[in-house]
Amino acid sequence: MNTNPHASDSTPSGSQQITLRSPAELADALPFMLGFHPTDSVVLVGLHGERGRFGGRVRLGIPKLPAEWPSTAEHLAECLVEGCARGGTRPDGIVVFLCQDPEPGETARHVVERLRPFAHRLRTACGELDIPVNEALCISDGLYFSYCCPDTRCCPPDGTPLALTGTSVMAAAAAYAGIQVRGTLREMQARLRPPAAPRGMAGGEEPPGIEEQRKALNATAARIVPKLLEDRPARGRQEVREATLALVRQLLRRFGAPAGDEPAEGATALLAAGRTEGFPSAVDPLTGRARPRGTAALDAADDALITSDEAASLILGLQDRETRDQAAEWMEGPEGAAAVRLWRALARRCVAPYTEHAAAPLTLAGWTAWSTGDEPAARVALGLALDIDPEYVFARLLHQACNEGLDPESLRSCLREERRARTAADPSGEADPRRPVDGAGATRGRTGGARPRTRVRTRPRAGGKGPRNVGVRPGPLPAKPLSGGAVRRGRRPATRSGR
Repeated sequence: MNTNPHASDSTPSGSQQITLRSPAELADALPFMLGFHPTDSVVLVGLHGERGRFGGRVRLGIPKLPAEWPSTAEHLAECLVEGCARGGTRPDGIVVFLCQDPEPGETARHVVERLRPFAHRLRTACGELDIPVNEALCISDGLYFSYCCPDTRCCPPDGTPLALTGTSVMAAAAAYAGIQVRGTLREMQARLRPPAAPRGMAGGEEPPGIEEQRKALNATAARIVPKLLEDRPARGRQEVREATLALVRQLLRRFGAPAGDEPAEGATALLAAGRTEGFPSAVDPLTGRARPRGTAALDAADDALITSDEAASLILGLQDRETRDQAAEWMEGPEGAAAVRLWRALARRCVAPYTEHAAAPLTLAGWTAWSTGDEPAARVALGLALDIDPEYVFARLLHQACNEGLDPESLRSCLREERRARTAADPSGEADPRRPVDGAGATRGRTGGARPRTRVRTRPRAGGKGPRNVGVRPGPLPAKPLSGGAVRRGRRPATRSGR
């Protein structure tokens, strides 16, 4: 669940106030509050003061089972009120949004009636906390419906069309403030998941490239996992760590090349073919340059910059906790922008039965997005990591810190200090994961050091594919790197993203 307990003006810019007077304006403002269109979501927004200033907000995927609605409603109301109270004041009112598109054979009116009991539960749960629900809206198929307004002149039972995109006062203020709506939540999540089968593809048939990536992961797991688990103290793990960080540096140079530059060595053949071992690409096969046609094309161009073997090596190598923590040091500036693209590309390569391994690249994508100022993308990535592994401590703590409005500079400072400490212990500078790489991409370093806690996930092969020991999963992140005010430990808040 995404939460943001800190109150803000009811405008994208704190220096300019906008008054929202109708359900239509409330419905139009929702994407600008979240940074995306919250498909298949329930959103609660706190209101403060006599003027109803927007405050904290929580978002969660709508549970598919009606039996879960009562407990979900109580949980959401408590999270919003407790979060606002931690930020300073309890809300004086709440606005509820239920956003869901019709299923095949349904209409928007069917969606409204199907979700009406859930809306009633939400209003009751908020009332039990002595906070009224000022408005409850259902947004479906380009229409909005009110559960609270009985006046059919402003809220007809068949719904009211939403304002055209970019025509409202809220849209104008957001454009002036530089705030962007990134599309729908579903679209943002699709950028972080392996490709799905195209429409019309026979049932059970996988998209191109999936089997090629699975074979690479199987082969890499057979090579890397024994080194991570060998009896010699930390030697195999150190070797894998150095190779992984060296490959990250190499790929970040490739991802960070200015638009129009010649493709980096190692990606030329893929770009020339306009493909990356079956993964669809939007790369011009004549020029080797990305065709700029939306995020799908940009992601496909990024997929073309990394081979299946390279992706497999990084995915397996990042399962080591210390390697992952050092990789988090690529977190700001141009290298941070390149790192976000790389971590997203790796998350898209975590095909079955390696889907659980996506927790590491998803967490890195969320951290780097938050560090570079993209909070909506950070919450989506961290939420997906928690969907995959609810006990993934690094993602949980980062999500909590992001949702509580903490400054990522606290954690950046900790990571810089960790890097300085390693460099001081190794005067040659080889302990710094961000150092330049030799021409061949090889690294030199000393083996040894304390062996970090690691746990192995073992499960049977899925459909006869994949090794039994599918990799090494990171254990809990130590408290030290996240100290200094980066997060506060305590009762775990509900910070999982929509399912």
